[in-house]
Amino acid sequence: MSELQGRQILVVGASGAFGNEFCTQLEASGAKVIGTARNADSAARLQPQLEQRLLLNLEDPQSIQTLANYLKASQTSIDGVVLASGLVAFGSVAETSSAVLQRLTQVNTLGQIDLVQQLLPSLVQSSTAGRSPFVVSISGVIAERPMAGLSAYSASKAALHAYATAAQREYQKLGIRWLDARPGHTESGLANRAIAGTAPNFGAGMTVEHVIRRIIKAVLDDEKDLPSGSF
Repeated sequence: MSELQGRQILVVGASGAFGNEFCTQLEASGAKVIGTARNADSAARLQPQLEQRLLLNLEDPQSIQTLANYLKASQTSIDGVVLASGLVAFGSVAETSSAVLQRLTQVNTLGQIDLVQQLLPSLVQSSTAGRSPFVVSISGVIAERPMAGLSAYSASKAALHAYATAAQREYQKLGIRWLDARPGHTESGLANRAIAGTAPNFGAGMTVEHVIRRIIKAVLDDEKDLPSGSF
């Protein structure tokens, strides 16, 4: 893809730090951005100039189905999907409840995979029209180097990375690129919103602006993968 001008991109988690910055930089590149938020409260943080502002709760399979059905019924073209939503939790294996593990897996892995699968026909249509569709996931450095004290979080992100790696090989036959990004610690504020446990001292991280700029450059340059060393 040599440009984003006129492309319609769905940014999942557009009310968060990563998602908001994706919206800003994608719009600056000429893309039309559809943003999602989890609920009415977070929707208030969506940028007002977005093409559409929609609700999507990755914890709820019915919410995923509703969004996919709406986009299909409204004949909304989708040229790219950016998965910028996620949860984090800290704590040892003994301290991490099954409920926390299930939430992490649903939001960070299963919900994201489900959404992409349901939007696949729209991405294929975009490919047929020659618009070079793509999917961006952010599994993070934790997918490469799982950490003690973050076992559940590591597992959810490593699973997403594994799926994206395998799916990319199939999707490329359809003219669709799945780019998985694995940046290191980034000052997004997510660690302060953990659903369980307390974050360790990670030290200073990269800026959100830098990380998103690097990912968008990879989209524009047709890169196939973004390991942690790329940042």
